Amino acid sequence: MRRRTFVQTTMAALGSVLWAGCADSDSPEDHDGRTWLMPEEGQPHQRTWMAFAADERIWGAHLVPEVQRDLATIATTIARYEPVTMLVRPADQALAQRLIGAANVELIPTDLDDLWMRDTGPVFVHDGNTRAGVDFNFNGWGDKQEYRADAKVAEFVTGRAGVETLHTDLVLEGGALEVDGEGTAIITESCVLNSNRNPGWKKRDVEAELAYLLGIEKVIWLPGIAGHDITDGHTDFYARFTGPGVVVAGLDDDPDSFDYDVTRRHLDILRAATDARGRPLRVEVLPGPSSVRETFENDDFAAGYINFYVCNGAVIAPEFGDPDADAATAATLTRLFPGRDVVQINIDGIAAGGGGIHCTTQQEPAA
Repeated sequence: MRRRTFVQTTMAALGSVLWAGCADSDSPEDHDGRTWLMPEEGQPHQRTWMAFAADERIWGAHLVPEVQRDLATIATTIARYEPVTMLVRPADQALAQRLIGAANVELIPTDLDDLWMRDTGPVFVHDGNTRAGVDFNFNGWGDKQEYRADAKVAEFVTGRAGVETLHTDLVLEGGALEVDGEGTAIITESCVLNSNRNPGWKKRDVEAELAYLLGIEKVIWLPGIAGHDITDGHTDFYARFTGPGVVVAGLDDDPDSFDYDVTRRHLDILRAATDARGRPLRVEVLPGPSSVRETFENDDFAAGYINFYVCNGAVIAPEFGDPDADAATAATLTRLFPGRDVVQINIDGIAAGGGGIHCTTQQEPAA
């Protein structure tokens, strides 16, 4: 399972202001001739960006304190390996400081709706000389949740990072996108081709826009599944690159899960695919746990290991209290990421809201 089931908010008027629909699909936004590249996540980072915002209206009073502790745990764990800059609502700044302490974490006050920096923050790119950040027009996962403040996060972050903001007509969240840094992307159709984000866009239109913005030469399209979670099936809960030509993919073994069939279809597609350089993909499978701790278990609990985060010198991954599955995950990630520490942490509060570690982070590549 993935991020929270739908939290409906009256968004039509706001959505029409922030996102008035896609440009004609045959006429992508004009560009300036430069070509940008999105580095693979494992390349050196300048820092990690996060957001400290857990609203009771979204999360419920029982989950908020646990989610806040989880955010602090993620931030302080990453901060052992690289700087972390965390946006925080002004009312939460004192609490964030108490939970985080004197770790290598900078707190910046700003307005926020929620904590999913992977989706609200910019996607950082470079053109060989200059860095920039793409603002992909966050619209609350298709007008499913309040996003007035979060729609401004991408440009706020690029401003704080001192880089140019790249604009586009394409609506896309970072969680829907996985790249190898060598021209290949994995993207779910259920999210990016959804009419709640990009009405009228076809695959070729998305591919042309991402060729310019991210240096993508080939997209491996996974079907995903729409309508079952707030993200409409983000890629970062299904498949991740661990190196050139190597993908780790999730497998849902619960026959009653809506992901049972789709994860098997994804495996078939990935095993038959080649990357932008013509290499067949080596596909590793990372099954989820057979059980989780009962304290925060619910129907939205994201019990999967694919949503790990790669930072300088480490892979930060979840553990769910299933000793066999947790240990098998650690062993697989250690093999796939030689030379990096594999650090597993308890994020049950965030998982209870349908998210994971990767969802809460956004890497800023090194200058």
